[in-house]
Amino acid sequence: MHILIAPNAFKNSLSAAGAAEAISEGLLQSGLPCTVQCFPIGDGGDGTASLIIKNQNGVFQQVLAKDPLGRKIKTSIGFIDEGKTAVIEMADISGLKLLHHQELDVLHASSFGTGELIRFAMNQGACKIILGIGGSATVDGGSGALQALGVHFLDRTGKELMGLPENLVHLDTIDLSGVDKRIFDAELVLLCDVNNRLLGKNGAAAVFGPQKGASQKDVVVLEKALKRFRKVSFQQTGEDMNTIYHGGAAGGISAGLKVFLNAKLMEGIDYFLDLTRFDEALKKTDLLITGEGSIDIQTMEGKGPFGVARRAKKKNIPVIGLAGKIPQESNLKLNRYFDVLLAIGDPTEDLKTAMQHTAENLRQTAGQLGKLVSIWT
Repeated sequence: MHILIAPNAFKNSLSAAGAAEAISEGLLQSGLPCTVQCFPIGDGGDGTASLIIKNQNGVFQQVLAKDPLGRKIKTSIGFIDEGKTAVIEMADISGLKLLHHQELDVLHASSFGTGELIRFAMNQGACKIILGIGGSATVDGGSGALQALGVHFLDRTGKELMGLPENLVHLDTIDLSGVDKRIFDAELVLLCDVNNRLLGKNGAAAVFGPQKGASQKDVVVLEKALKRFRKVSFQQTGEDMNTIYHGGAAGGISAGLKVFLNAKLMEGIDYFLDLTRFDEALKKTDLLITGEGSIDIQTMEGKGPFGVARRAKKKNIPVIGLAGKIPQESNLKLNRYFDVLLAIGDPTEDLKTAMQHTAENLRQTAGQLGKLVSIWT
């Protein structure tokens, strides 16, 4: 039996590579007669870029850029295809993981550093830029990244607005005369792991704002700011930011970069699986094991485990999903793609404790799974 192990990252707990290793260890320790291949996956969320770079035998370069609060920090970006393609992890420069809880300030957190990395990539000669946008600390509609690339946001007096995204409510004109024109000759690809639109109850502010420290009052301010951004951009370009599928991803950077820089918004998991030739690995697979922090009906909306399960099912390969949390009741939609869903760990543990034990829990669950499979094979 050949088992393909293809988990996503367990958010804020264990990387995809770490999860794959833990599952592999548990299976091999169980005594199950099998071969295994670890194929950690990314769907555009935090960690996707590094997986792509390693898979493609790329190289990393260090660079200085601004974090979400405007402080210069060291980070890195990767280059593949002999330097022709740059791969950027938004979370590494504009990410939530860079801020302490007391520093969260979603009304002023900026994606400026992400724009700086795009510019750096072009300076190095990259003609294609892949941007993984999960894990951001921002809800600025990409205004910060656009500023870094030469866009100016002006009030009705012609004065440049500062303190974005909060002050986007005063936006009157978007000056594109200073845009770095090289961006229009490059291919800019954004890997998205959610399909939310920019505005409304399922939009960037309402859904992702609270995850990044926004109070209900902050959410109202952010929604108003993004509505103004949408209105002015529509007046100037004729494109409606709120009709864009994936437009609310990463605090709306996907909508902003699509409208003003002609970025391509891609389903992150499918792009990743195509680039890394996942289907080749499936050819010799008898069983697929995937996983994520939580597997539920939202997993079906472009998340990594669904992406790999969908491809496995096309080849009639059984799929087992491991997660910290699974639905208590059977779900027909999930059952179409996951033959078995198993919750790892002790259900009586609180979330914080359980997250500290993710690797151990995956090993133990995989070990028990291996023993069970061996009984029936």
